[in-house]
Amino acid sequence: MKLSSTPRAAHRAVGWTIPALLLALVAEMPCSHAADGIRFSRDILPLLSDHCFACHGPDEKSRKGGLRLDTREGATQPAKSGAVAIVPGKSADSQLLRRLTSPDPDEVMPPAKANRALTTAQVELLRQWIDAGAPWGRHWALEAPQRPAHTNHAQSQGHPIDAFVRARLAQAGLHPAAEAPRTTLIRRVTLDLTGLPPTPAEVRVFLEDPAPDAYERLVDRLLASPRYGERMAWDWLEAARYADSNGYQGDGERTMWPWRDWVVDAFNRNLPFDQFTLWQIAGDRLPQATDEQRLATGFLRNHMINGEGGRIAEENRIDYLFDQTETVATVWLGATFNCTRCHDHKFDPYTQRDYYGLLAFFNQTRVDGSGGDPQTPPNLGVPSREQAERLRDMDAQLKVVLQAAEDFEAVKFSRVKDQPLEAAAAATALPKEILEHLRIPLRDRDAGRLEKLVAQWKDTDPAYATRLDFLRKIRQERDALSRGIPRVMVMEDTGQKRPTAILNRGNYLKPMAEVSPAIPATLSTPKASAPVDRLDLARWLVSPANPLTARVTVNRFWQNIFGVGLVKTAEDFGVQGEKPVNLDLLDWLATDFQASGWNVKQLIRQMVTSEAYCQSSRVTPELSEQDPENRLLARGPRFRMPSWMIRDVTLAAAGLLTQQVGGAPVKPYQPAGVWEEATFGAKRYEQHHGAALYRRSLYVFWRRIVGPTMFFDVASRQTCTVKTPRTNVPLHALLTLNDTAYVEAARALAGWVLRSEAHNTRERVEQAYLRVLGRSPTPEEQAVCQRAWERHRNHFATHPAAASQLLAVGELPPDPGLDPLDHAAWTVLCSTILNLDEALTKE
Repeated sequence: MKLSSTPRAAHRAVGWTIPALLLALVAEMPCSHAADGIRFSRDILPLLSDHCFACHGPDEKSRKGGLRLDTREGATQPAKSGAVAIVPGKSADSQLLRRLTSPDPDEVMPPAKANRALTTAQVELLRQWIDAGAPWGRHWALEAPQRPAHTNHAQSQGHPIDAFVRARLAQAGLHPAAEAPRTTLIRRVTLDLTGLPPTPAEVRVFLEDPAPDAYERLVDRLLASPRYGERMAWDWLEAARYADSNGYQGDGERTMWPWRDWVVDAFNRNLPFDQFTLWQIAGDRLPQATDEQRLATGFLRNHMINGEGGRIAEENRIDYLFDQTETVATVWLGATFNCTRCHDHKFDPYTQRDYYGLLAFFNQTRVDGSGGDPQTPPNLGVPSREQAERLRDMDAQLKVVLQAAEDFEAVKFSRVKDQPLEAAAAATALPKEILEHLRIPLRDRDAGRLEKLVAQWKDTDPAYATRLDFLRKIRQERDALSRGIPRVMVMEDTGQKRPTAILNRGNYLKPMAEVSPAIPATLSTPKASAPVDRLDLARWLVSPANPLTARVTVNRFWQNIFGVGLVKTAEDFGVQGEKPVNLDLLDWLATDFQASGWNVKQLIRQMVTSEAYCQSSRVTPELSEQDPENRLLARGPRFRMPSWMIRDVTLAAAGLLTQQVGGAPVKPYQPAGVWEEATFGAKRYEQHHGAALYRRSLYVFWRRIVGPTMFFDVASRQTCTVKTPRTNVPLHALLTLNDTAYVEAARALAGWVLRSEAHNTRERVEQAYLRVLGRSPTPEEQAVCQRAWERHRNHFATHPAAASQLLAVGELPPDPGLDPLDHAAWTVLCSTILNLDEALTKE
């Protein structure tokens, strides 16, 4: 979009008023029966799913009376009783209608005890549909997304996203809001693309930029920031159930963080999402797979590991396969596959055979389920750049030293070819143990053997002993360096086929029919070749043959930006999930995402440059009544930031945030005893110090059985989570007002304000507002802050000990150049500003 000094001018520049084109588009939108008649996937399938499928759906084991209503064949063929549920064109002869309207409580369907009765309008809808011939169809999500026919024309009129949004608003009789103020826009988009607030300097530059593409250049700068990858990684880590410990009672620490850093880097360099998928599902199966591609498969090894005593290895292994199967199904298919572990799905066309066919792709690795080793093989050493350089240097040095030692031994123990070692003059009368050590090739002798050989010749041949001891020390130093390299659990197949069987109710001790690796039958095509391994699966996931991945993926990115997906149930694209609020828009985004080469940054850029995104978020009574959740986007997105982002924003506003990208997890402030209580004293929390206290939330150590205490609305990281609900709990206010990190941040912000060029209270309030909110305070806010400052200053003047106590919170040393009473008063005022609703909200 193009920004200008007059907000409405930008709207006019891209055709913000609704032209005749958009009125024509309304007629094409699938939103009313009058416009395009009754549609099976939109109108009929949800009714059957909600009211009938529990007893007459896909799950054969729970099906009643032999009647199946989830397929046309089942619904139109005689049931066991001989009656036909649906007679196309003849509702009067259809048992479905008769049973739905029967006055007999023993005959009416659904049964009264099910509490699923249809309304009169719903029954009438079914009647009309049957009389129209009962035209069948598939659930919308199982049909391949089609680029809407009017797309090209819409694009010529302005931003393509806005064409769909405006058409949907017009149908609802709503109008878009005015453009948000520039101060709001830069804060909103900076939070969305980096998870951090804009600095006062960045706000000033943007406000003073008169160019029509100022906003677009701002977006491009943010997309190029290394902070972009950190912000995008958080949601992926929750989906991938990333943590720094195994879980369960033992909860041993693991070193999966190099995989986390790979995710950040992948987003930053805009690795195409199809490659992002291939590498994480089957990077090890690619021809000449690189270490990076193998590292990416850590995604599948993020599952919990059970090392508790008494657990059976095979039971553990099967549990890990369950987790991998259900995670892939959720992330790429939006399918609730956990329902099919024990039986056919009760609502969606997925069977238990589908579940184990998918599981078979992951059933070929070397993982055996034994123990609680947080580096369970297969694993991959991932050295840092410095470690890799040292290893190369030491390997080169070791090669030279080893060769020199071997040449020395060849001379010392010289003998005629093929003669035994004892034939050498220097080997005569040697102890049997020493001879055994010498018979082992020098490159294979461990430190213990070398030590004994050094002791043997220390006095009689010090030159030889010195060479051996030098070799021992170098090798030990190299081994120590190698042990310090983090090892990441990755995927690697055995090379031998492991049979996979359907498990009775998921019990690993009760195998039934054997299955081969296969994609869900309802998603397969007759001409498709049978997939063989994980690489085939990964390629299918991002192929045109799969109708779900593109839709599911763009929906989650939309959820990140707008607060809720076009499909609210991001985890469920089945018949029990929500229908898209704007299917045309979802399909356009999905098809365009694929056509772009799965370009994530381009997708995000499209979203945040749309006028729908740039609208004011102010809510009018009309909008509150008609669209309380802002699903139609008649206003801009506004919602409270997640707790991890609130922490990062607070640290950044206070000038404390450590800029380092990547690295081992850190342990910032946490109340004493939390780990100890949760682990019966087995784990003790050892807080880090210095810059580690102020790392981004992404890098905070995540213990699975008791997550970081500073987060109150995040996933548990025990299972895959693609939608984290926002909560409104007392812990939120208690944390941001009283936690050490937040009080220290308020103190640091206060110190920054006092050291700034501001010379009076008014100017200092201005500086605090700019740091936290990216805007100047209103006169009313100035007056409130002035009175609050005076009240706090008077309080600390009479309670100087309280001021000293407040300034001692946290490890940041108090500034001796500041008046402690002033500093304390400003700390309280800055804490108030940091806790304003606007400060905690993406406005």
